[in-house]
Amino acid sequence: MLGLFDTGGSGDTGGTVRAPLAARMRPRTLDEFVGQDQIVGPGRALRRAIEADAIPSMILWGPPGTGKTTLAQIIAAQTGAHFSALSAVSAGVADLRRVVADAAKLKAAGRRSVLFIDEIHRFNKAQQDAVLPYVEDGTVTLIGATTENPSFEVNSALLSRSRVFVLNALGDDDVRTLLERALADPERGLGGSGAAIEPAALDALVNLANGDARVALGTLEFAAAAAPLDAAGVRTIGPATIAEALQKRARTYDKGGDGHYDIISAFIKTVRGSDPDAAIYYLARMIESGEDPLFIARRLVILASEDIGLADRHALPLVMAAQQAVHFVGMPEGFYPLAHATIYLATAPKSNTVGRAYGAALADVTQTRNDLVPVHLRNAPTPLMRKLGYGAGYKYAHTDYAQMDAAGDAPPAAELQPNLPAALRGRYYVEPTRQGDEARLRAWFDERRKGSS
Repeated sequence: MLGLFDTGGSGDTGGTVRAPLAARMRPRTLDEFVGQDQIVGPGRALRRAIEADAIPSMILWGPPGTGKTTLAQIIAAQTGAHFSALSAVSAGVADLRRVVADAAKLKAAGRRSVLFIDEIHRFNKAQQDAVLPYVEDGTVTLIGATTENPSFEVNSALLSRSRVFVLNALGDDDVRTLLERALADPERGLGGSGAAIEPAALDALVNLANGDARVALGTLEFAAAAAPLDAAGVRTIGPATIAEALQKRARTYDKGGDGHYDIISAFIKTVRGSDPDAAIYYLARMIESGEDPLFIARRLVILASEDIGLADRHALPLVMAAQQAVHFVGMPEGFYPLAHATIYLATAPKSNTVGRAYGAALADVTQTRNDLVPVHLRNAPTPLMRKLGYGAGYKYAHTDYAQMDAAGDAPPAAELQPNLPAALRGRYYVEPTRQGDEARLRAWFDERRKGSS
């Protein structure tokens, strides 16, 4: 029986250093595999393909610690295939050629080969292209693992010859199962080592692991080694030991990957949806994960015009002030103006009038003739231009309209000079809603457009 700090191997010389707990506890069969029922549960297509020994080349896409490598190893073992693993971080074309040469010999002998490429998204186009012919002719069955969206990171030719299976972060019950299994297993885990864990500590570890089995098991192993030994020879792991071992919650946010885009998308949509609680939550997620605060500020500036706009005329100036405040104050205190602006925008009346107006005008710009500017609106800096009538008939708003007053009220459209090209007269692009300040603007527009043709 191996103790907590014993090495593996055999013989009196001590053998080799024992593998980490996460590697030792790796499931060996589909029945031991925890989670991912959506792809390997009973009756699912991938499970049926494995059981029928008819596996396709595939890309396993999911967060860290969700079982991608384990599943690849199980597939190879259960189908009796030779398993070769490469890491795209360190492998090159020469390594691929070596593996493929071995696979070709095995193919001639009637044996299938599984080529597992971890972090396949790190292979460049040439390296991915080098795999393609051997996937096509069946020399290898490719299983690629990636934490990045394969639609963007895997060549379309390789992707078209592979099935994509999405692995989800493990649920809390799945992580708990793996931890309890490791604590009880006397052969590969911590069973018989004298390690025990308090229920509150187990709950904390499950929560903090964030669905990452590797983080959960690695933290458990470290905590077991760090826990104090009592008189009975038991190392009891408490919540404080878990907190010290893990330090911080495992996070899946990646400023350059899908996590980045998913969280900022959620942030934008919850502000737009007037949900300040969700908006401030996603803001905290981004800040705690190290997102550039000025990136967040830029998104808030866009939101202020795109989704609030004229419904609250204070929104854009306030957000610009927040951007300046973040730039001036810096982090960590910069979260105050960012939170201030986020809550303000989330609770402000919403309108997309600005975007709709620009889109409608742009449609006419791109889909109709770009006629000359009406003569009365043209600049006339030279005698020739004045002779040609440039500027003639232009009405100066401050003196030529009797109804113009200090409040800025404009006369009805019937009394106004036409300013759009002749082909577009009567077109209205700005259509205010009745939200917030736009209710007043709506009345102004309605009055202004009376009698227009």
